[in-house]
Amino acid sequence: MPTNVLVLGAGFGGLELTTRLSDALGSDVTITLIDKGESFVFGFAKFDVLFGWKTLEQVRAYYKDIAKPGVTVKRENITSIDPVARRVVTDGGTYEADIMVVALGAEYDFAATPGLIEGGHEFYSLDGCLRLKDYLPSFTKGRVLVSVLAEPFKCPPAPCEMAMLLHQWFSEHGQRDDVSITVATPFPRPIPPSPDGSKAILERFAECGIEFLPQTLVTSIDPATKTAHLADGGTLPYDLFLGVPKHRVPEVVANSPLVEGGWIPVARNNLLTKFPNVYAVGDVTSVGSPKAGVFSENAAIVVANEIIAGLRGGDVAPFKGNGTCYIEFGNDTVAKLEADFFSGPNPVAPLREASLAMAEEKKEFATTRRQRWFGY
Repeated sequence: MPTNVLVLGAGFGGLELTTRLSDALGSDVTITLIDKGESFVFGFAKFDVLFGWKTLEQVRAYYKDIAKPGVTVKRENITSIDPVARRVVTDGGTYEADIMVVALGAEYDFAATPGLIEGGHEFYSLDGCLRLKDYLPSFTKGRVLVSVLAEPFKCPPAPCEMAMLLHQWFSEHGQRDDVSITVATPFPRPIPPSPDGSKAILERFAECGIEFLPQTLVTSIDPATKTAHLADGGTLPYDLFLGVPKHRVPEVVANSPLVEGGWIPVARNNLLTKFPNVYAVGDVTSVGSPKAGVFSENAAIVVANEIIAGLRGGDVAPFKGNGTCYIEFGNDTVAKLEADFFSGPNPVAPLREASLAMAEEKKEFATTRRQRWFGY
């Protein structure tokens, strides 16, 4: 009898896990991959759509195109998760498994920041990017405030990337002199684990005339007066508010026994939950690595190796909390961080400076994964 593996969520983690198990185990495993969406989009591709560099169709990869031995893809909404029985109920049926992997990611709590829904924009969801894409041409002067509204959040460099790309956008449209750009974050520097990365970003901010406000947390905004209210009692004016919304686990995960303290706790070395043969990878966990796709991918590699070793034997290297992070600096240049959170006493994330060559490497990063996961 083949081992039955149930994978919940088809993001970086779910796609890499499914691909590796299929490639390595063939007929020794049956994999059911469940996701409510119809397509996958790299998080960084949302900038391409927002600024009009690519169409939405160009950045989508459709789950229906996955054709791998032993893999069945179900486009269904998960309504309950029972980690004890390793049973999942969806709007399309009930599934049980020998091994379950939860890779459902983090969702956004827009209502957690009063005023954000009524008077702000966000660029983390695809819908938010599309709305902002439509709105940007009408914004020709005033103050743009890019604000991190809670932590942890996905892709720590993204707010700074947005500021640098906005500088490019308004410069290209001849409006930069009439627009000010401010980034407010609760962190003491742009990327806390990377002094080199933070220094490079702040130097680029200085070149671009972008204001950086560290240890500044916006708790609400008033759309009527266009005022952002801060945790320390202060205020900031804005004309266009771009918030990074509070993150949370999906409701179906929150309603399961998996969650403690808002996230799914897992063993750092192998991503195993407290339930036998139930793993969790990526943004849905509290493992301690950044919430970003490549960290989910590397966690999924460890889980895949664990499953393969359980069936075929062999040793498995522990999860290092490692991953590569590409940072858009504008004008087609990209920098790269090589982060490692668990190997040493403290996280490290040395920087490779922004260049056109690194931008090409980032494109290749996406191309190779589309080919591995979707075949195109």
